[in-house]
Amino acid sequence: MITQEEKFIQMTQPPVEKLILKLAVPCIISMLVTSFYNMADTFFVGMLKSNAATGAVGVVFSMMAIIQAVGFFFGQGSGNYISRMLGQKHYDEASTMAANGFFLSLATGILICVLGQLFLEPLAYLLGSTDTILPYTKDYLRVILLGAPWMMASLVLNNQLRFQGSAIYSMVGITTGAVLNIALDPIMIFTLDLGVAGAGWATIISQFVSFLILLAGCAKGSNIHIKPKYFRINWFYLKQMARGGLPSLARQSLASVATICLNHAARPYGDVVIAAMGVVQRIAMFGASAMIGFGQGFQPFCGFNYGAGLYKRVKKGFWFCVKGSFGFLVIVSAAAYIFAPQLVALFRDDPEVIACATTALRFQCISFPAHSWIVMSNMYQQVTGKTASATFLAMARQGIFYIPTVLLLSTLLGKLGIQMTQMISDLLTVACAIPLQLYILRKTPKEDRPLG
Repeated sequence: MITQEEKFIQMTQPPVEKLILKLAVPCIISMLVTSFYNMADTFFVGMLKSNAATGAVGVVFSMMAIIQAVGFFFGQGSGNYISRMLGQKHYDEASTMAANGFFLSLATGILICVLGQLFLEPLAYLLGSTDTILPYTKDYLRVILLGAPWMMASLVLNNQLRFQGSAIYSMVGITTGAVLNIALDPIMIFTLDLGVAGAGWATIISQFVSFLILLAGCAKGSNIHIKPKYFRINWFYLKQMARGGLPSLARQSLASVATICLNHAARPYGDVVIAAMGVVQRIAMFGASAMIGFGQGFQPFCGFNYGAGLYKRVKKGFWFCVKGSFGFLVIVSAAAYIFAPQLVALFRDDPEVIACATTALRFQCISFPAHSWIVMSNMYQQVTGKTASATFLAMARQGIFYIPTVLLLSTLLGKLGIQMTQMISDLLTVACAIPLQLYILRKTPKEDRPLG
């Protein structure tokens, strides 16, 4: 078992590119597998041959984004602080923050579960459900809400392990849950004849298994153990958690609001458009997953080295991640543009859904490579404690630009405006992100701080 001091050396001395790739590989695997099982529900529900059922999965996706938003708030908020404290060798501080992030997320998940069940139908309409989709939405949403506590806590443990440089434990937990989800989907939906609710049960059962594995991973090696004795709420830890987690909360929450706005804008055009845009969201998420996993390998590296005052290494790591992810996204975008109809047909064989989703997906492919600069800049700012700029950037793509764009373009251009919205939002976001991140890089100290 390695010590905390040995882990510090492992995170601050190896060559930048080699270390980031080592940290990124398990994160990339986790993200790809997560995307597979996020798409699994859409894929198997699509086999029910019902646009309403497929649309319900897209509608509830925004509620899952809210659950993820709160989970990422506690997970990224505590994880960012933990990595900086480990870089400064303040191990008790890191342990206290780990306990606070975990137990607060668990309590918040219980609260969301209870409130969601009490107001299930109004919540379904708020998320963008139509009358025809409503029965399916309620069946799926009711089950997903039951899993909110451990879904949130799993995200916290996942992030905390990553920020400690222990992504391998995170990968095992996430991958096991994902494989189980994919295996359970056809059993729950078809064999047990639970329909769309079966997809929900498959999700929350697999998430619970993942939660248990991640919790066990925290007790392994030199990882910070989650202990109730370290749980103490005070303003300082809440403030630090908010500094690191607010950008993630803003990004994920606005992604949910954006999906709700998208569903409302698409409602006049029927279940076909809602189903099509839901499929496109899942495909786009999968396309970005490997790039995000690459960036997640950068985050613990950035936190440790920034905390240790090794600013040259941090900047070098940032540029390495931007260049690598940009090249990857160019290739992915070209392939998705060419094979868009075939990709959509994997989830729905309805010709109208395929035609609508293909156009929307091809628009997104045009701006998709810009996602590399946006995401890596946001990660850099968030880990280094630049809360205001990181929160703005997190809100921009799916909120500040997306929401007014989808409302405006859907009115002016109808269905075409809905299909174009994400591309326009991406281009506006990267136009802001480039000068903002360059300014922050110039403000970062040019010389390293002496190790003490």
